[in-house]
Amino acid sequence: MNNKNVINICVLGGGFSGLYTALYLSHFPQVKSGQWRITLVERNDRFLFTPLLYELITGELQRWEIAPSYQKLLAGTPIEFCQHTIKKIDFDGRKVALDNDDLLSYDYLVLGLGTQNRWADIPGLKNHALTFRTLEDVERLQAKIHLLETSERKYLRVAVIGGGPNGVELSCKLADRLGKRAEVLLIERGNQILKGFSQGVLSASYRALGSRRVQLYLTTDVNEITADSIYLTHVEQELSLPVDLVIWAAGTQSRQLIKELNCQHSGGDKLLIHPSLQLIDYPEVFALGDLAEISYKNKRIPATAQVAYQQASCAAKNIAAVIERKPLKSFHYLHLGDMLTLGRRTAIVSSFFLNIDGQLGGMIRRLAYIFRLPTMRHRLQVLRNFVQKIGLKIRGFFRWRITKLLSQKSS
Repeated sequence: MNNKNVINICVLGGGFSGLYTALYLSHFPQVKSGQWRITLVERNDRFLFTPLLYELITGELQRWEIAPSYQKLLAGTPIEFCQHTIKKIDFDGRKVALDNDDLLSYDYLVLGLGTQNRWADIPGLKNHALTFRTLEDVERLQAKIHLLETSERKYLRVAVIGGGPNGVELSCKLADRLGKRAEVLLIERGNQILKGFSQGVLSASYRALGSRRVQLYLTTDVNEITADSIYLTHVEQELSLPVDLVIWAAGTQSRQLIKELNCQHSGGDKLLIHPSLQLIDYPEVFALGDLAEISYKNKRIPATAQVAYQQASCAAKNIAAVIERKPLKSFHYLHLGDMLTLGRRTAIVSSFFLNIDGQLGGMIRRLAYIFRLPTMRHRLQVLRNFVQKIGLKIRGFFRWRITKLLSQKSS
């Protein structure tokens, strides 16, 4: 990266904010002609479409559909993929140090490294609870569930800690996967689940949890977790419950690398940025996603894939504007609504005061996310598989109806 005639744009992190920013930039003619060079740095070999991660639990989707390789996604694009872990970022020297001791120089930098699990100070939590954020998490959870399903135990109990969207969606999927054999507990410190969501989402979520016999423990603190028990304080009452599986779904925090950066941070260790998504101290650096602190109309913008997706487009346009010395635009977040899966093939879709739940909601949610997949080629592959599955179900239904009518006539 020593060619001074080439502008080097380095994108750190291959999640929603990083990957989509790189893909948006790749469409600019200056990138196609080689005037601008894009390097995407990511330690994993696969992109993960996290909103559909829950469908792996119930087998509704396959791994290739929500976790395509970067090699496949970036094939045919001018983006250079660098699979390494980032050790250090030097803003003043405009360099990124990698785990193989290489140094990447940049003219413009995009930070899209995301966050990591936030562990509470609960005895036994790290040793006995699983998490649900990565493909590795899913594999560990699937292995544990398989052991429980094939065991001789007549009844099972699963505890999910955290009443946010992650906890609610996971609880519904687990309840459908394990069926009547298992009791699922959803534990939340506050007095309600899904804080900040609309009443339509809340109502549909409570109905879905209730119909699946998920036991809600609100205003509940977790005191300790052991290999086979969970100790709670529920409404000032101490409880000790036997448990077969505990999943921690109660929040995230900034990575240590982000905390140590020499720039302005918020009280919660997030990076402070301008409305243009640039760092306060370093205008050549753009910070996106849940590692950055940004407000819109005096409200804190949520750390969701929807936000990161919109920020990626804004960041790509502003990087081009900076290079070409044009005015930058402020990021304006448009909340398109909320979508939560509430069990196998069901979901709640809430958008602009319209709420659709059940199987229709599940179909709309699935299609909406398919059209948000990173590349057109991958979207079409997943969409074709989705349509084929629907076609098989319709064909099976009509065969069942015809068989039933013929049997009625013969009798």
